[in-house]
Amino acid sequence: HAEPPHVSPDGVLVVAKPVGPTSHDVVGLVRRLAATKRVGHGGTLDPFASGVLPVFLGRATRLVEYHLADRKRYRATVCFGASSTTDDLEGALTPAAGPAPTRGAVETALAAFRGEIEQRPPAYSAIKVAGRRAYALARAGQDVELAPRAVTIHAIEIVTWDDATPGEPVAVVDVECSAGTYVRSLARDLGAAVGSAAYLGALTRTASGPFALAAAIDLDEVRAAAADGRDAIAARLLPIDAGLDLPTVVVPDAAFTAISRGQAIGVPPGTPALDAGVPVRIVDGAGRLLAIARLSGTKLAPDKVLVDAPA
Repeated sequence: HAEPPHVSPDGVLVVAKPVGPTSHDVVGLVRRLAATKRVGHGGTLDPFASGVLPVFLGRATRLVEYHLADRKRYRATVCFGASSTTDDLEGALTPAAGPAPTRGAVETALAAFRGEIEQRPPAYSAIKVAGRRAYALARAGQDVELAPRAVTIHAIEIVTWDDATPGEPVAVVDVECSAGTYVRSLARDLGAAVGSAAYLGALTRTASGPFALAAAIDLDEVRAAAADGRDAIAARLLPIDAGLDLPTVVVPDAAFTAISRGQAIGVPPGTPALDAGVPVRIVDGAGRLLAIARLSGTKLAPDKVLVDAPA
């Protein structure tokens, strides 16, 4: 029998990234193992960080933009008593001048970090300054002072406190925050807030939007699945619209052809009120995603069509 034609897999693979590889490395590995070119990820993790990295394959790559604003959850190890040039364990450390903080002082300081705060990103970040990456300027010895930006800390709590090493207490902190928050900056600023200094010693992303670490699969399992054939990887994929937090409109089968050709359709009777310009999921009676559309006047106009038109 002839090998069936290779159908590129479509869906979301929730990977547990280990410490070491870059997010780009993980995407490259999945791209190779799944034998598909269309692969993207939902939010970079630094090489020293581990945790949830949603990887989008095939048609799911067209939906990544709707996940970019997803909240993130982290478990962060904050090391007090020293500052770092990179605000994390990879930089050059300088001991803090003052005494080490107590747990009580840090607990009290956390209150000022809850809610919307202004945060200065780390000098060693991928933000562009006059067309160049900040980390490239920092490595070249230039002083990089990035503009503060508003981020939201939905929750921040100390999980454990370890002061076994004199002058260098370590707090493990759970953080739930908006997209674009730098946990390295949070560690740095928390150190300053208690009259000391601090840097990020370790970081695990425990959730990215609806994707939780408990449900993520590690790279060894991805490799093992690939060895079993591409169906085994496909079996581990979530649907392309998994975790997409958008209003949903169910359309009759008769609308399928028009939608598949990118044509606007009338709003089906009984649909709850929709806000103009807000993206909505268009699904068929079986719940399959057909398109992402927006209300334009009285019609639903597809932005992205995710099914093939009938031949």
